[in-house]
Amino acid sequence: MKFGVIIFPGSNCDQDAYWTVDRVLKQPVTYLWHESYDLENCDVIIVPGGFAYGDYLRTGAIAKFSPVMQSVRQFAKDGGLIIGICNGFQILCECGLLPGALMRNAGLKYVCRTVQVRVENVDTPFTHAYREGEVLSIPIGHMDGNYFCDEATLAELRRERRIIFRYANAAGETAPEANPNGSLDNIAGISSPAGNVLGMMPHPERASESALGSSDGFRIFASLATAQITAMK
Repeated sequence: MKFGVIIFPGSNCDQDAYWTVDRVLKQPVTYLWHESYDLENCDVIIVPGGFAYGDYLRTGAIAKFSPVMQSVRQFAKDGGLIIGICNGFQILCECGLLPGALMRNAGLKYVCRTVQVRVENVDTPFTHAYREGEVLSIPIGHMDGNYFCDEATLAELRRERRIIFRYANAAGETAPEANPNGSLDNIAGISSPAGNVLGMMPHPERASESALGSSDGFRIFASLATAQITAMK
């Protein structure tokens, strides 16, 4: 399974994602430049965290026009596996590959700490190495992580089991105090209708080794490494 990590001007988690795939997962991985249309025959695309194009206008607003994201859109249509992390989640929403939007955090403060997230659906290419209801400790670091969508979209996400992660407490309860940013329905991650695109605000690459304080995020990458390839090359 070959992974590609996109680099935008302002990306700052691209090297973390690359390290996780290369050194921890031990799978082939390459960087993908934002000005290139070539996805280099990758099976999985990682849209990493950071501040693509300085987050000018709003998060992801400029990145969605980049040449690489034009190719990513087609890759998604062909069934390719894509994970957007933090700023990557914001970019995927701006591109229309995921519904809704990421707004300014409730309280208008940058939040950077480890949170607990509950795994809501394990029947996905991203989570099949977990148990449903399992609580993970994964860091967040964002200012615009407050997920919002309209009522019809939320009902659809619930009905189709496309809410993949929710913020929870250590007991697995989605209590209001466990929500670090005001996100609707405690949503921490969602998938596309076809299930091949995932966006999440927590950073699994920052929880991929015990030396980092948690390795709970590693199984997202391990799940992808053994997922069925459906992309049309």
